[in-house]
Formats: sequence, structure tokens, C-alpha cells
Amino acid sequence: MSTAAHLDAAALDAADPLAAHTAAFVPGGDLVAYLDGNSLGRPLATTADALRHLVEREWGDRLIRGWDELWLSRAEELGDRIGAACLGAAAGQTVVGDSTTVLIFKLIRASVAMRPGRTEIAILADEFPTDRFIVEKVAADHGLTVRWVTAPHDGGITPELAAEHVSERTAAALFSGVAYRSAWFADMQAVTGVVQSHGALTIWDCSHAVGSVPLELDAWGVDIAVGCSYKYLNGGPGAPAWAYVAARHQEQVINPIPGWLGARSPFSMTEGYEPAMGIRRLVSGTPPIVGMVPLAEMLTLIEQAGIDAIREKSIALTSYAIELVDELIPDAVVASPRDVARRGSHLTVDHPNAARAVQTLWGEGVIPDFRHPSGVRVGLSPLSTTFAEVERGVRALAGALA
Repeated sequence: MSTAAHLDAAALDAADPLAAHTAAFVPGGDLVAYLDGNSLGRPLATTADALRHLVEREWGDRLIRGWDELWLSRAEELGDRIGAACLGAAAGQTVVGDSTTVLIFKLIRASVAMRPGRTEIAILADEFPTDRFIVEKVAADHGLTVRWVTAPHDGGITPELAAEHVSERTAAALFSGVAYRSAWFADMQAVTGVVQSHGALTIWDCSHAVGSVPLELDAWGVDIAVGCSYKYLNGGPGAPAWAYVAARHQEQVINPIPGWLGARSPFSMTEGYEPAMGIRRLVSGTPPIVGMVPLAEMLTLIEQAGIDAIREKSIALTSYAIELVDELIPDAVVASPRDVARRGSHLTVDHPNAARAVQTLWGEGVIPDFRHPSGVRVGLSPLSTTFAEVERGVRALAGALA
């Protein structure tokens, strides 16, 4: 009999040191179990008041004066908070702005320009679509070859795979810190070292990693990283993304979308563009101030809870979910790492009835998501998900798949 039979969700919740934080989130109406926090995190109850403060006070009272008094430095200030709380990044290396797609485009283009004469970009063949689309477009525009890396279905990039596909021809390699489908948590330090040993740059897409696993970008020698903020950072739909560029690279970065607020003297209105010093050179247009508000609220909660404690609960939640799946859905395949060191905060459960089951579950207030061709993705957001919710969700999934 599996361990799950002996585990009581109520007891696990009672022993959870982060349990009190679940009450900080908007309840969610008719929800029975929300298992999609790795796609869109739940809003904090304080977010509505914070947005009202922005509208009534920062914007309503101060109007245009808000830029000089509050907003011009907010993209960098919020970036520094993300760096300190989630990325292991010293100040001055992270900035918030644009979407993940736009930032990946900027960073791939900049990386290729920083490695002139090289002819290849490496990426997983099963990488998230946006990442693949951008790499293919940049490669086509610059006459480069895409070096496709094939990883196991339940895995992701490894140092060994990187060594097979990266060479002196490689300008840059774009990989995910936590794979969007399998939740494979890469050995980012080792992979970065392999890529750098060939003189290439590594760009890490940390969209499924930031806020759920501790990252040490400075200590690991990471070159560049990027990620969204609407998953475990709970910034809401369309929330602005963030970008990290190690200080040693910043003066070589050329922003392919130069805009006035990324210029050195934006209010001088001079004829020619001269990039700002440091990470601000990645800014193009006006920063999305309204969209930063929910993100700032969640960062406060992450700062209070601590990323290490968040990781411990993530491991406990995903381990409990795997045990329940093994017990209740024996004909399913867990297409995510069973090794906790290599697993992020979601699981993919493969089953032939996955698409139909997810459609059924949504109608019942149980919300996982479907990944083609046969995957049910179960996202467990440590600060908002309870063990009881996991049990309800997996039991409902077992019924729907049957």
C-alpha cells in the first residue's frame, strides 16, 4: 500500500508552517481545487486595495508628478526586489518591463550581437512555443542555424545534452530553468558552465522557476535570465516580465528596440539614442506601472515567507500529489521527475483520457490544465495551495480519467 494511504491532508495542513498564508488569497468563488497556479497565480486580497491606492493617490492626486516622485525608478526597484527575494541576484541586474516574449527577443538578439561570427543558437525541440518561435525568427533574420536539442519526455536540459549540442559555433543557448511541461529543474550552474566553456552565452527562461525554487543566478555564474510574473509571482494576467543581465555583460548589451526611457538622458530629447548605463538600457517604452502593483504585493508575501520555506512546501505538495496519483490512478504515467532535486512545483500526468478529463474537471470547479497530446498538468503554488486541495483535486482527476 502506498504511503499516501497513511497521509492525512488535514494533518499535513495543520503541520504546514506556511498554512496561514493561504488565507491571503482571494477565495475564488466556486473553486473546489485550483491546480493551475503554474499558469496563472491567484490574486492576493490586498491587491484590490493596492490598485485603488495607485488610482486614487499616486495617479489621481499626483497625476504627471507621479513620474518624478514615484514611477521612473520603479522598474529597477521592483527588479531589485525580485533579484533579492527569488533570483540570488545583487542589485542593479534585474529590471521589470515588457512581456516575456518581447524580453526574450531583446535578449536573444543582444546575445547574438555579442558573439559575432558564430552561426548557431541551441534550444530544446520541446521548449515552450514562444521561445522556439523567437529563436527561429532571430536565426532566420541573421542567417543562423537552430541547433535542436532532444530531451526525455519527463526531463529537460542536462550538462551532458548541452555538451553534445554546444560548440565554438554556438552564439547562445536558450533553456528553461524549470521545463514548462515536465517540471524538470535543470542543474543551471552546470549547464551554464558547459555553454560558457565554448564561449557562448546562456539565456535561462525562468518563468516556471521564479518564486517556486530558489535560484542563485550570481553564484551560478548565469549570463542572462528572463521570466514572467503571473505564475508564482501572482502578478495577474498580462503582468510585466523581468530580465536579469549579469553586471559583467551589461555594457555590451545592445537593445534591439531602443526607446526613450532606456536612453541615458530621456528628457533631454536629443537627436541620437545613447543607451542608459546598466540594466536600464533594456527598457524601451514607458514601464507598465499599473501592472507592477499586483506583482509588488506578492513580492511582499514572498519576502515574508522566504524562498527556502516556499521550496520545502513545494517539495511536500508535489511529493504528496505523486503518491496520490500512484495510488488512485495506477494506469497514468507521472511524466515529471520523481527526484525532488530535479522537480519544480508542478507535475504532468499522462493518460489517454487527459483532454476529456480536463474539460470535465473545469465544469466541476477543479482546475488543472491540458498539455498536448495527453498530459494533465497539476500546478501546486506553495503559498496558496493546501494539501486538502491537492487531495480533492487528484481524487477528482482519478474519477474524470476513469
